[in-house]
Amino acid sequence: MFYDTLKQETAGEQMALVSSEIITRCMARNITLDEYIAYLTQAYHHVKFTVPLLMAVGARLPESREWLRVAVAEYIEEEIGHQEWILNDIAVCGGDKEAVRRSQPAMQTELMIAYAWDMVNRRDPIGFFGMVHVLEGTSVNLADHAADQIKATLNLPERAFSYLRSHGSIDQSHIQHLEGLMNRFTDPADQALLIHSTKMFFRLYKGVFDSVLERPAQTAVRSAA
Repeated sequence: MFYDTLKQETAGEQMALVSSEIITRCMARNITLDEYIAYLTQAYHHVKFTVPLLMAVGARLPESREWLRVAVAEYIEEEIGHQEWILNDIAVCGGDKEAVRRSQPAMQTELMIAYAWDMVNRRDPIGFFGMVHVLEGTSVNLADHAADQIKATLNLPERAFSYLRSHGSIDQSHIQHLEGLMNRFTDPADQALLIHSTKMFFRLYKGVFDSVLERPAQTAVRSAA
């Protein structure tokens, strides 16, 4: 099935992402509060575009892909408001969530979002599912374990992890649904596009993780209270 092929063809890029320094350090319980807030800040800056991007995907799909538009509508309903969960997590960590809302993303985050918009508007909206696969698949495999390690390291309350927990093991149904959707793409050109976009999004998302270590103290906007 194509979903298995997609995973096989992009395994190298996925390994590069999960081997990034910040993830490795997180799993070794070697992460600071500023770095966690910095990670959440970049998550906010890309997650806030998930619903607008999905809306654009749905609008640009042809009638022949009405089955995919239905799935997009379901994704939209499930994803609405997740950026506010992230801001609330930041506040629990002592960050200034309104300052984060007003802040600018790291260059790497801006580039990933720009590529996503370009894919949807210029090339082919189905390519956006490469990003869905990268974000959903990576999160399901890492999110719960990462939350456990960060919680143990920084002694944070469980309510500081609503975003990570929502994309952990409880998100398995999303992956199963995505697998079913990807397996419906049988045209070789569509499959090649999805493999290409997935490779690109893995590399771009690794850049987002790498950006967390560049200037975490400056990126982590702390509350003055």
